[in-house]
Amino acid sequence: MVTEQRLGLSGECERVAVVGPGAIGTTVSALLHEAGNMPTLCGRTPRAELTLIDGDRRIVVPGPVHTDPSVPTARAGVLFLAVKATQTAEAAPWLRALCGAGTVVCALQNGVEQIAAVQPHIPHENLIVPAVVWFPAQAQEDGTVRLRGEPRLTLPASPGADRVAAALRDTRCHVDLAADFTTLAWRKLLQNAAAGFMALTGRRSGVFARSDVADLTRAYLRECQAVACAEGAALDDETPDAILARFRSFPADMSTSILTDREAGRPLEWDIRNGVISRLGRSHCIPTPISDTVTTLLAATSDGPG
Repeated sequence: MVTEQRLGLSGECERVAVVGPGAIGTTVSALLHEAGNMPTLCGRTPRAELTLIDGDRRIVVPGPVHTDPSVPTARAGVLFLAVKATQTAEAAPWLRALCGAGTVVCALQNGVEQIAAVQPHIPHENLIVPAVVWFPAQAQEDGTVRLRGEPRLTLPASPGADRVAAALRDTRCHVDLAADFTTLAWRKLLQNAAAGFMALTGRRSGVFARSDVADLTRAYLRECQAVACAEGAALDDETPDAILARFRSFPADMSTSILTDREAGRPLEWDIRNGVISRLGRSHCIPTPISDTVTTLLAATSDGPG
């Protein structure tokens, strides 16, 4: 049986905003709301409410989702930026509207370049805290979001991260502050890079059951690992096999955001998930022939039909 929760706002929490109420943004919004800290919701599409399905829980987050950044909105103490990297520039008006001088921006985005990508779009010298999102959340055809794992974030042990962790302290989202954030961020990037094969084949996790796809994925991940280590990540030689084994352990129907974007005809996050391997490989004089091919094909796929 699914139980529905509609919880009230606690006045004791720091004001929080979520920009981008997609799968990840809806999950964070629902967990905050469930704990009594209703965030300000901002996005492109007006919605009366958000709904998260988490096992037998159905958490309904009351709206509205604000869509006009020119309408005065209270500044946020902590802002969760949950738009895709391809939409960061589009979200800039919301960043200007919601960020005060003391706002901490937590980038719930893929990749290892969040700070450099977000910094040009905020109006102050705000602290930007990158995050590694470990939980799978998938948007459903009826507009709800289904959480398919325990919610967990990893943040760097850096200024501002304590305020992000405090905003989530009473929620069911487990937050780790990592001294070696670089290694964890790159490990997640390797996982995201390999998921590019799902977008290229138009298939879900079951595609990795093929031995030929598994061999190609392993070779690709070894290229990615070499670049990651050159960037300071401490990834051992077992990492490619471990990531591949994880994909092969998923339910065959498990999807990923880059495949969902391809199915919806949206631009793909190919550059920050895959192109970064080729770009940084060149800077370290590391050959990345598989990455170069994957990046070219994903870029072409992102262009759409025709």
